[in-house]
Amino acid sequence: MSERVCNGLWPITVCVLAMSVCLAIPVWGKSSPVDIVNTMVARELDAQAHKEQFDYLSVERSDRTGGRAWTEHVVETPLGRVRFLIAEDGKPLSANRDAQERGRLAYDLANPLAFEAREKAQKDDEAHARQMLELLPKAFLLENMREEGSDWRIDFRPSPNYSPSGIEEKILYGMNGYLLINRSQLRLHAIEGSMPRDVNIGFGFLATIHAGSSFSSLKAPFYGQWRTVHVLGDIRGKAALFKSIAKNQDVTRSQFHRLSVPLTLAQAVALAEQPSLPCGGALSSPDS
Repeated sequence: MSERVCNGLWPITVCVLAMSVCLAIPVWGKSSPVDIVNTMVARELDAQAHKEQFDYLSVERSDRTGGRAWTEHVVETPLGRVRFLIAEDGKPLSANRDAQERGRLAYDLANPLAFEAREKAQKDDEAHARQMLELLPKAFLLENMREEGSDWRIDFRPSPNYSPSGIEEKILYGMNGYLLINRSQLRLHAIEGSMPRDVNIGFGFLATIHAGSSFSSLKAPFYGQWRTVHVLGDIRGKAALFKSIAKNQDVTRSQFHRLSVPLTLAQAVALAEQPSLPCGGALSSPDS
């Protein structure tokens, strides 16, 4: 083949290769909100299946803390989270309270099955969160997709064509809100929902979740892993026999440090009890 012909074919070859690359890359701007959310859900579930362990600082005010602001050093293990309380309402623990905390962790070390059973409730909550995430593209209308900073913002509201089953589904199904999905990685950045009207379960005989109940969650990337940095929940209502329903929490997490290997319970307790904060007291910032 002559040099002239080869030179003439080269620009065509370049164009074909460029077109092939372009066609291989999804054009998310032309995708529907359902496409974006389905891809996000798949990536979130895959990330949860390959989750690494971290230690971090947590400040929580919830029913668990009795309404106090607990600052805890949290160390993740395959069995669950080891928590060591280091301050309450911004004040360091007294020597007596510190000794009680160390005694509690010593009990966990001596009774690992009891620790694992207690942490199972936390894992159940995470399983429910996964179920609710999968519910989004099925039970809600996803609309008004637009750019917001580095995210896609997508509104959601209940789909009239879906019939929820189970208490968790019925509560979530009663909410309107929005998602923020990182455009470059298609990972969940934030979700916020609120209940515009009461939700009656069992015609109100079993439970009623009151209008104004709300939740929000914010995530950020650390060491390539998207982790929850803030959770705010306010679920109010009444259950059978007039028992009050309250699942209120305000949790902020920071100073994330990725653990190089999974820790045993004994190793996690030793790390949690160290006087320094995670990362030696240095703040780890989200990935840019």
